[in-house]
Amino acid sequence: MAPPSDSPRPRRFGASILPVLIPIAILIVVAVGVGSWLQFTERQAMDTVHTVGSGAADRVDVEATVQHVDAAARELVLRVRVTPRGTLAEEDGTAPVADLVLQTSAATLGDLAFKAHERLTTRDVQVAITGGSIGDYPFDTYETDVEFWALLGGEQVPVRMLFSNNDTLFSVSATPTASRQEAAVGLWVSRSGSLTVFAVFMMMVMWALAASVIIGAWYLTTRRKGLVWPALAWMAATLFALAAFRNTAPGTPPIGCVLDWFAFLWAETVIALCLIVVVTTGVRTTLRTEDAPT
Repeated sequence: MAPPSDSPRPRRFGASILPVLIPIAILIVVAVGVGSWLQFTERQAMDTVHTVGSGAADRVDVEATVQHVDAAARELVLRVRVTPRGTLAEEDGTAPVADLVLQTSAATLGDLAFKAHERLTTRDVQVAITGGSIGDYPFDTYETDVEFWALLGGEQVPVRMLFSNNDTLFSVSATPTASRQEAAVGLWVSRSGSLTVFAVFMMMVMWALAASVIIGAWYLTTRRKGLVWPALAWMAATLFALAAFRNTAPGTPPIGCVLDWFAFLWAETVIALCLIVVVTTGVRTTLRTEDAPT
C-alpha cells in the first residue's frame, strides 16, 4: 500500500503579496522624490530676484513684481514699488526730495509720477507682451521688455531695478540689458513647468479614456451583446465628463488650442462614434433575437 502523499502546504498571504508591495513602495518613493525636486526647482525660480541697474549710493530703487499674466489680453500686470536712496530720499526713503517721474518703456502702458515730500505708494502698471499665441497652449511663449529711468526735479538720476515673478501659472526669464543710469530687462514668458506637466497629463488621460471606450465598443459589437445599458451609460458619462475635465485645465485655454487638437476633440469624436456604433449594433442584435423563433 502506497504511503499517503503529503498535502500541499497553504501559501501564506503575506509572502505572496510582498513581491507586489515592494515595487509599488519603491515607485511611490521615486515619484515623491522626483516631485519634490521639481517643486523645489520651481520654487527657487519663483523666489529669484534679478537685480539690474546702477549701484550708486544716490539712486532710485524700483521693485517690479509680476502679479498676473493675461495671455488672452496679451499683457501682464507689474506691481511697482519705488524707494529713493541717499540724498534723493527723505523720511527713510518713504518720500522723494523733489518731484519724481519714473519713465518706462514703450511696452509699459503709462509712466509713474510722484509728488515731492509725499509718501510713495505702490502702483500697478500694465505691460504689453508680444510674440506667441494663446492657441499654442500649453506651449505658448511670449516676450516683452521692462525699462525704468528716473527724473528727479527734472534731472536724470540712477535707477536700480529688482525684478521678480509671483504668477505661479507662468515662468518668467529675465535678461538684463546693459545701461548706465537706466534699468532694463528683457522678459521671456512661458507656462510654468507644473502647468505644462498637468496639461500633458490631461491629454494622456483623454486618449486613455478614448482607448478604453474603443475596447469596450469592440467587445460589445463582436460578441453580439445587444443593448447593455450599464456599458452605454458608462460611455455616455465619459463623453460628458471629458468636457468637464477639459474645463479644469489651468489658465482657461480657449477652444481650438493645442490641448484640443492634440487630444480633446479627437477623444470626444471617438467616444461619440463608438457610442453610436454600439447602440446601432445593439438594436439590431436585440431585434434579431426577438424575431428569432423560440
